Amino acid sequence: MEFLCNVSWVKLGCLFTSTRFFFLRFYRSFVLRANSFILQVIYFISLSLIGFGLLGILKPRSSEPIRSLDLLFTSVSAATVSSMSTVEMEAFSNAQLVVLTVLMFVGGEVFTSMVGLHLRNHRLRLLPKTADKVASVDSDALSVRSANHADDGIVDCIELGVSQTSRPFRSDDCDYLRYLSVKFLSSVVLVYLVAVQAIGVAMVSIYLKVFSGARKLLEDKGLKLLTFSVFTTVSTFASCGFVPTNENMAVFGRDSALLLILIPQVLLGNTLFPSCLRLILWVLGRWCSGHGAETSYLLKSSPEIGYLHLLPRLHSLLLVATVFGFVGVQFALFSAMQWSSDALSGLVGPYEKIVAVLFQCVNTRHTGETVVDFSKLAPAVLVLFTVMMYLPPYTSFLGGDGGCPPSHPERPDKPVRIRGKVVENLVFSQLSYLAIFVILVCITERANMEKDQLNFNVGYGNVGFTMGYSCGRQLQPSAACRDKWFGFAGRWSDGGKVVLMVVMVFGRLKKFNMNGGRGWKLL
Repeated sequence: MEFLCNVSWVKLGCLFTSTRFFFLRFYRSFVLRANSFILQVIYFISLSLIGFGLLGILKPRSSEPIRSLDLLFTSVSAATVSSMSTVEMEAFSNAQLVVLTVLMFVGGEVFTSMVGLHLRNHRLRLLPKTADKVASVDSDALSVRSANHADDGIVDCIELGVSQTSRPFRSDDCDYLRYLSVKFLSSVVLVYLVAVQAIGVAMVSIYLKVFSGARKLLEDKGLKLLTFSVFTTVSTFASCGFVPTNENMAVFGRDSALLLILIPQVLLGNTLFPSCLRLILWVLGRWCSGHGAETSYLLKSSPEIGYLHLLPRLHSLLLVATVFGFVGVQFALFSAMQWSSDALSGLVGPYEKIVAVLFQCVNTRHTGETVVDFSKLAPAVLVLFTVMMYLPPYTSFLGGDGGCPPSHPERPDKPVRIRGKVVENLVFSQLSYLAIFVILVCITERANMEKDQLNFNVGYGNVGFTMGYSCGRQLQPSAACRDKWFGFAGRWSDGGKVVLMVVMVFGRLKKFNMNGGRGWKLL
């Protein structure tokens, strides 16, 4: 009997070893060969479906049932941080708002890019040279070497052409340094992600506790203070634009201090993220003695890292100037044309108007929170806002690429062969895809455009901005029509909503199509 037990244990041990070996081989093959585009498609679709399931299980606050398609649309919008709404936000219960908060947090660009860094770190770890190096280096020797490099200043690899003062690195040392740098960068991004939002939540919560007017507004709407603070901060940082109130931020138009608290969240989580990340690395390189090698490598060899948000020094500086330049142009035109208009009629005094206009201009790239009624804005302002919404977040005047050939989205150091593959030549530009989707929307909404021409028109907004829908603008008034506090998309047909969901996922992955349309030559 004892012999049989021993044989059984041996067989179980062999089975466990074989299973473990199989999964490790599968994991290694998956990490090394997985396509980033496919991974992100699967990620956002899975995230949207999980969010849809949770929203469907939880009971809403409103007595009216919410259609399944609208729940799916809201989940996709939150996961892709698109802020398109087909349901009034106050219809969701506190538990559903928590689900939407999680979707926005894990769907934000900073979070997904951090996950990409961890995946790249695992890939570097699984490379033969790097794996051997990690296994062979003693921890004490590593700390001594890092300290020496910090004292020397700049680390150098012969393979990468970075000058170094102590001793030249071998090629396997360069692989190991790259591994350490990516690992360190992922930690920096994680701390940045948590710290900025934690400070934002604390400041919003303190404001709501100190100022009774804003706190009473939330109480009247049945919203919890902590839920509102976390939801709004996460949404703003992730550039989603969802706010738990039906009116978005319009009800807080006179709370200038609250708007000023949220403005840095808009910038730090979106357009100024690369510049702030580079500044943090520079500060850590000067004051953090234990990571001098990693910071020097990251700052001097950013293309080798393959992190889209780690821009070269010149591009980072020009990005700051461009961001504030765009905000200044919008602020000047908005103030010149709308200062005494109905759009700002609810604000008292120049201070409230200045803060509200500044908040609105900052949100066009690309958060989507609003304090004004877009249907009351002048056409010139709407056109400018549309241009700002279309521009990618890291647009800069005379950016750091200097006319270099296009690069791969995952490996900027690797130029893309423009005319080497048939598929690459047939890929359209982002503007072309936008035109195609507009045509599809015009097809799905053609019936509404014929009978409701004032509300349904081709000029619809993105980034969550819309001109809204008004029952009073119907050419054929309907007694059943009721004005709702949700986006214009809430009045679209089911086919139009499905098209918009595809657009939201496609737009979230537009970074993989930055060089699209180069095979087409317009002469």
